[in-house]
Amino acid sequence: MAKTAKDKTDMPGGKPYINPYVGGVILGIVLFLAYFITGDGLGASGGLNRFVVFLEKLIAPGHVNRVPYLINIGGGPKNPLDHWIVFLALGILLGGFLSGLIHKRLKPMTGKGPNVSVKMRWLLAFIGGTLMGYGARLARGCTSGQGLNGAATLSVGSYAFLFSVFIGGYLLAYFLRKQWN
Repeated sequence: MAKTAKDKTDMPGGKPYINPYVGGVILGIVLFLAYFITGDGLGASGGLNRFVVFLEKLIAPGHVNRVPYLINIGGGPKNPLDHWIVFLALGILLGGFLSGLIHKRLKPMTGKGPNVSVKMRWLLAFIGGTLMGYGARLARGCTSGQGLNGAATLSVGSYAFLFSVFIGGYLLAYFLRKQWN
């Protein structure tokens, strides 16, 4: 009998992932605790942004000290990495790695459809990631920062952001679906 994509043993390592509803409830509790304990929500792009500013400051410190957006993050004597969100981003990476290690899911692979080459898959992932990163900075937050935090605080702008992300994803998927089927 052939395995389907919904077959839980079809996962790398054969171990099922957490039920999405249980995961959603846990994520909601973590978000609540983040607000309760730190006064801030969750987000991923802010930590990566601070790392990029750190590298930019090493290469072109004058540029960082002239651009108002960059001055706020790491201008002058400020260290862009001296912020809680950097540690959150590092924790996400470390936690994901440890989860993969514990559940025996660490193996190099490229998920792709039968009609796309590995090279094309990586190219599309790079382009998509670049657009998403630019969009996250333009929207002043990524899907976790804008989506989770904004929706939790009933921000109309965040709901517009989420709506746009889903509609944009569905529209783009319509044109790229041949690559995956």
